[in-house]
Amino acid sequence: MGVNLLNIEDLQQLEQQGPVVMVNLMRFHARSLDGDGSGWDAYLRYSALTVPMIKARGGTLLWTGDARAVALGQQDGNQWDYLALVYYPSVAVFLDMMTSADYETRCDPHRRNGCAEHVIIATAEAYSKFKPGNSQSG
Repeated sequence: MGVNLLNIEDLQQLEQQGPVVMVNLMRFHARSLDGDGSGWDAYLRYSALTVPMIKARGGTLLWTGDARAVALGQQDGNQWDYLALVYYPSVAVFLDMMTSADYETRCDPHRRNGCAEHVIIATAEAYSKFKPGNSQSG
């Protein structure tokens, strides 16, 4: 698992301009593959390096949380440890960060050491309670 798993071809087929929220689903190794603490510890090292890169490109971390239980659907293959919602100004900005030498050499090794599995889903907004004027309940 690494930047080589980045689905560049499909991402390039998406609208390159306009905001995108990436839904991150993570399952951690019990121990970091580099032997330096737990998988969670390695992920924290990854986050400490990556969040400033996201912010420098106009993005932001919207929400993170522990996955607690599969509420609907098959449990097999859907048991995650952690989720994060990350806003990027565009798919192009996300691709720029993910394919940068800085990300590949400094950040991605910590992600690989910490995550047994990491899935990122690009989303297109259909509704947002966070936008002004959207007052209906969700």
